Amino acid sequence: MTGAIAGDIIGSVFEWDNIKTAEFPLFCDKSKFTDDTVLTIAVADCILNAKGYAANIKLWGRKYPGSGYGGNFTAWLARDGNEPYNSWGNGSAMRVSPVGFAFESLEDVLNEAKKSAEVTHNHPEGIKGAQAVASTIFLARSGAGRREIKEFVEKEFSYDLSRTLDAIRPSYTFDVSCQGSVPEAIIAFLESENFEDAIRKAVSLGGDSDTIACITGGIAHAFYGGVSDDIVSNVRKRLPADMLDVLDKFSARYRL
Repeated sequence: MTGAIAGDIIGSVFEWDNIKTAEFPLFCDKSKFTDDTVLTIAVADCILNAKGYAANIKLWGRKYPGSGYGGNFTAWLARDGNEPYNSWGNGSAMRVSPVGFAFESLEDVLNEAKKSAEVTHNHPEGIKGAQAVASTIFLARSGAGRREIKEFVEKEFSYDLSRTLDAIRPSYTFDVSCQGSVPEAIIAFLESENFEDAIRKAVSLGGDSDTIACITGGIAHAFYGGVSDDIVSNVRKRLPADMLDVLDKFSARYRL
């Protein structure tokens, strides 16, 4: 899941200052982890240690307040109860990459992605977004080719992946919905040549840059079999010790 976190950190600089080109410095002094990373770590911690999703996501979210959470999620963090709030936002998709790496059958991946999503994002689109990302990661790490992945996602989730980045980019704007960002993130992967190229293409779309790049990064990590040492080094020095501990244990267990 280092790829997902890398995408978040690289895209963080451009979330509110979109750039419509793939030519930009990957890291700078302002590059930092956001809510995407915090909640990805939370999901990984749930899988590693058999913790309940709602309670542990809330624990990590409260541990790192002000990380860029949406308004509804912030309100959920502040409540005593853990009832979901029917969100269709891309928060379910941005945090789900550990599921795609950890489970050994497509059926298990789809079921676990639903579980990870519905504690907050119990709207059908919120669940679908998480399932689409997790299953794409599973297929990518299992040796599926781009065409097979594209056909599966289009058939299973009815996302239109026939568009090109060049066609999407000029008019694409900030969209926090799963249905308005997950397909675009998958298309960025489908058009990529390597991990770095995937992240650059994702950021170049504009919109919710850190989340799109986070989703693309998880898929690209799975498909290309890893992340370059330079990117990994830049990611690790921006993460606190507790996040590195979960990341390292997860990567060791699932051989990432």
